[in-house]
Amino acid sequence: MSRGVLVTGAATGLGRAVALAFAGRGERVAVHYRSGRAGAETTLAALPGEGHALVQGDLAHDATQIADAAEEALGGVDVLVNNAAVAPGDDNAHPLASTDFEQWQRVWRQSVEVNLLGTADLTYRVARHMIARGAPGRIVHVGSRGAFRGEPDYPAYGATKAALHAFGQSLAVSLAPHGISVASVAPGFIATDRQAHRLTGESGEALRTQSPFGRVAEPGEIADAIVYLADPGSSWASGTVLDLNGASYLRT
Repeated sequence: MSRGVLVTGAATGLGRAVALAFAGRGERVAVHYRSGRAGAETTLAALPGEGHALVQGDLAHDATQIADAAEEALGGVDVLVNNAAVAPGDDNAHPLASTDFEQWQRVWRQSVEVNLLGTADLTYRVARHMIARGAPGRIVHVGSRGAFRGEPDYPAYGATKAALHAFGQSLAVSLAPHGISVASVAPGFIATDRQAHRLTGESGEALRTQSPFGRVAEPGEIADAIVYLADPGSSWASGTVLDLNGASYLRT
């Protein structure tokens, strides 16, 4: 029997790749988006199989609405992939030495509200639905290599992703008695449409040479790892933070 899978931030990029990967394995997917409805509809239209749905909501404020809508649309959420985040971009760089205080505060608060608090609230709501149904579940957080390597131009991103990894490990312990496994992935740079401009010229060459493979990750490679961690047979990976960076950063 197919499972219900909620993927946050699935309108584009990695979220879309994750939704496609699950649907390609026969799962029913709720495609969450905040404001990019056109992109979410494109994702939905590309999903093979039946029983998929769109779920709209601002993760920072609408966690209950998102969880309840996905639960109803799918007949139960069995897998939650926390992918949505305030990601590094040209508009939210905030290196301390050259950023004014107003920008610093704005980016930090937005990052914490979405990447940590909104994700925590949604996880709470979805996990409580799982517990109420007595259903084994899987939760996968999309963290970042930056949680370990550091993000000098985006410290709020690095800090919130580190907190997300720690949150996942805490839940892995507390939710195991309920049959719910929790794991995280820590990707390096991913070749999404949003980041395509950074892969041109010298900046692109610098990013590619970070890995001995001489390239950056494709979204599908990260999606496949997320599907593995969410597999019914992967419960023993609960608590894992899986590095997916092409040996560009090695933790000790």
